[in-house]
Amino acid sequence: MTNESILEQQHLQYHLELLKAFIAQIEQQPPFHGEEAEEKDTLFLDNLKMLGNDPHTNPNFLYEGQELMCRIITTYPHLTPLLYRDLLWFFGGDCLHFMPDEEIACYQSLDEQRHDAAISGGKFSYKDERAKIFGLH
Repeated sequence: MTNESILEQQHLQYHLELLKAFIAQIEQQPPFHGEEAEEKDTLFLDNLKMLGNDPHTNPNFLYEGQELMCRIITTYPHLTPLLYRDLLWFFGGDCLHFMPDEEIACYQSLDEQRHDAAISGGKFSYKDERAKIFGLH
């Protein structure tokens, strides 16, 4: 396995973990928690869960993720504070409309660093570099 494919797999795994954590959080929130869940809400949650099952076998993975992330913001705005910003960047497309230019620039820089490490064969920790770029360390 090449360095590039290892870094790509780590990148995907990081975002799948965020997706699962997000799902676990919103399952405890209305309208998904309790008896008030309508069929449309249950279906949405099921689609969100299925998204992370096996992205390698779903050719529409990124498009479906993009659509679901946008629906969270437009249909369930009270859940938006729980949505990891990384997921908006990861799925891209229309999700980028919900990100300010400064934030996009940070994620672009992070992706460039990851790409440079993949090409040079260097080590790269997405979590560590992300923390540095966003001033979390």
